[in-house]
Amino acid sequence: MTYRNPVPTVDIIIELIDQPNRPIILIERKNEPYGWALPGGFVDYGETVEKAAFREAEEEVSLKVDLIEQFHVYSNPNRDPRQHTLSIVFIATAKGKPQAADDAKNVGIFDLWELPKNLCFDHDQILEDYKKYRFYQLKPRLFNSCFT
Repeated sequence: MTYRNPVPTVDIIIELIDQPNRPIILIERKNEPYGWALPGGFVDYGETVEKAAFREAEEEVSLKVDLIEQFHVYSNPNRDPRQHTLSIVFIATAKGKPQAADDAKNVGIFDLWELPKNLCFDHDQILEDYKKYRFYQLKPRLFNSCFT
């Protein structure tokens, strides 16, 4: 019997905590599908998703990251035009200057309100969900600061 299962991947929303507004890092892909994407990639056999996230961050943007939390899992069968994948998305923090490496043609640092339009896979949806998360995470602090 042959099983056809989705292939596990990780994507990492890396916040640069040593810069104002905590911008995030995106890579411009060297391989198809072309465009901008979150750093990430396939989970290797025998590897945890956390180790895959650490490895992919270092391989693609040359930074060591601290994983803050697991954000969401995205599993739309059409999220990757190459094959059915599911992605475990992490929020991470890092300091320093990212450098493009591995299959990253270029690296960019973006504020959430200035993201590029040509995002690969379902990364537009992931980042839209992340923006809402960040807004609602900050909202109580903004509200309370009005009364102090």
